[in-house]
Amino acid sequence: MGQIPIIDAVRGDRHGLEFPAHIAALRAAGIDFLTAAFRAEGILDADNRVRAITEFAECPGGSTGRKLFLSVAYDRPQPGLPERLFAKFSRDFDDPVRDSGKDQMESEVLLAAMSHSPDFPIAVPRALFADYHRESGTGLLITDRIAFGRGDIEPHYDKCLDWRMADPLEHYRALVTAIARIAGAHRAGDLDADIVSQFPFDPGRAAAGDPIRYDARRLGNRIARFADFAGRYPHLFPEAIRHPDFITRLEREVPRVLEQEGAIKARLHAHSDLIALTHWNANVDNGWFWRDEAGQLHCGLMDWGRVGQMNVALALWGALSAAEPEMLAEHLDDLLTLFTAEYRAAGGPRVDPVLLGLHFDMFVATMGLAWLMDAPPMIAARIPDLEAASGPHDPRFQRDEVARTQLYMSANFLGLWERRDFGPSMEKLLAL
Repeated sequence: MGQIPIIDAVRGDRHGLEFPAHIAALRAAGIDFLTAAFRAEGILDADNRVRAITEFAECPGGSTGRKLFLSVAYDRPQPGLPERLFAKFSRDFDDPVRDSGKDQMESEVLLAAMSHSPDFPIAVPRALFADYHRESGTGLLITDRIAFGRGDIEPHYDKCLDWRMADPLEHYRALVTAIARIAGAHRAGDLDADIVSQFPFDPGRAAAGDPIRYDARRLGNRIARFADFAGRYPHLFPEAIRHPDFITRLEREVPRVLEQEGAIKARLHAHSDLIALTHWNANVDNGWFWRDEAGQLHCGLMDWGRVGQMNVALALWGALSAAEPEMLAEHLDDLLTLFTAEYRAAGGPRVDPVLLGLHFDMFVATMGLAWLMDAPPMIAARIPDLEAASGPHDPRFQRDEVARTQLYMSANFLGLWERRDFGPSMEKLLAL
């Protein structure tokens, strides 16, 4: 990729206000821009203004644009008007790979607008400014900052480190409940209809997304590569997915999934009761958790990139893909049943948990073949001394999120294939 032309500012499609496209431009725009932006969003009264910026520090991490911790002071504090903020740009002009995800913010800006409703069904960060320029893929989202580790809010949890968390299952139940409630509210017609209309569902386009990028020969090579990698580093993977019998099953069943990819995806996107607006990537690092006075755990969701209408089974894989394999193996059926109950309670259709599980299995199969078959070389490139690693919890993996997520997600993908028998599951789906 060549150098990205830098854009300093664009005029947003939503508010018609010119907004800065990167961190330095926001610093230069300063309090005058923030005042105008917060007024445009309807957050700041016309007789009030941002008086000073008291914190301005880049936030590392994430897979797309640049991010910033921002704090401000106002001429006149207002109830519910936050001072500790978080700014997120769609662009990263210094990194073409990160910048390539700039289009994900368009839907996130729409969600931010919808979330202003006092009746929004789940907790999300309050947006103080949200706008996007579709032609250039440039966006800016400024929200209140979640106070992780303060008051009733638990510390932030990184993905694929659930073994550090007290009672992971309770947290995943709260996550599943949150994505079910927004999905059910959408199906019940409880969300802003004008904004929901901007999240259309196109079955053909959805079915064409996330294609398996390899032919049968290349997939066969990747299966052999995984078998060799797992054989050299058996301490990194459960025994069941290293066993020669399972490798033979993969060699037999993967070509059939590839051959039927179009038919599988057509069926996954044709079942209208399972299509709803919800979060696409609700791993624990995109949530925050707190307890009410009765001790009940609740979950709010942030980082809504690629939000839209989708098969809820895809949303569930997005939420569960980074869990500890043992927890997922033991409790997946219960979590699927919980989703159907909460989805129905929130106004969604009645869904058979067995049907939801069938759809879940096939999303795991197709998404895993599309995105996780190159995990072994990615892990090896980032952790060259794998033979010295004690296992998935080794400090080497704790320090490297990419290697850790590739390890955990590929283990879950293959572990679910082995345990839930994806070959027969595919034939059941195709027979519907």
